[in-house]
Amino acid sequence: MSKATHEMSDRRPILILDSGVGGLTVLREVRFKLPFERLVYVIDDAGFPYGNWEEEPLKQRLVDLVGAFIERHDPKAILIACNTAFTLAGEALRSAFPDRTFVGTVPAIKPAAARTRSGLISVLATPGTVQRAYTRDLIAAHARDCHVRLVGSDQLAEMTEAHLRGDNLDDTDLLREIGGCFLEEGGRRTDIVVLACTHYPFLANRFREVAPWPVDWLDPAEAIARQLARVTQQRAEIRDASAKGESRPDRAILTSGCCAPVTERLLNGFGLAVCAD
Repeated sequence: MSKATHEMSDRRPILILDSGVGGLTVLREVRFKLPFERLVYVIDDAGFPYGNWEEEPLKQRLVDLVGAFIERHDPKAILIACNTAFTLAGEALRSAFPDRTFVGTVPAIKPAAARTRSGLISVLATPGTVQRAYTRDLIAAHARDCHVRLVGSDQLAEMTEAHLRGDNLDDTDLLREIGGCFLEEGGRRTDIVVLACTHYPFLANRFREVAPWPVDWLDPAEAIARQLARVTQQRAEIRDASAKGESRPDRAILTSGCCAPVTERLLNGFGLAVCAD
């Protein structure tokens, strides 16, 4: 059997994990890159929001949770679609499961540094991601010539979930959460804001409406999906004939075991069937 044939016959799923629905922004891009892969999307709503956890309990929760899903689903790859989770527990996960392929979500500081013209970059994240040494190491490695402002929001992930449920968000409340991203210094202005939480791209249009001036809102979802395609040694143009005949939809699993009707409609809209694990 050729390598390509073996890859095409591997119908194990790709596991995507987030604390809420933010990882859907990454799942959408994964579908473009790997349209015939089976996906299992895990929403750890029982642990949401991750930003409120102490580091060690959250790290242990993630290792235990991923271990349980590896045992049940034997995924070919695990995508941690959450900056807070991966910057905290990525190393622990790879150490605990050395035979598994992990792809993480980290702040897109390197591409922001390459793209900025003013040299003023902001990273909009959860407080947990802002506090991580991992994030500061990325700045030291890739953005030493830039002024990088770290802005931690306690509320935006929950505001995103509310927005997706159909709740109205007040412009003043949004501006309060993102206002710290906008810096003027020496005649220069912030020109790139890194969206370092997978929830935030769902609010990007609202951010544009309330922002004091236009910036590039950098969403790393496409780059994450491209990395997943690379490490699984797949290409979007490969067509698995066996997959075409499958009618089983991709699955969404909530760790709480409960799914509100509005959330189920959202997941269904992304082609996910809500299932008990």
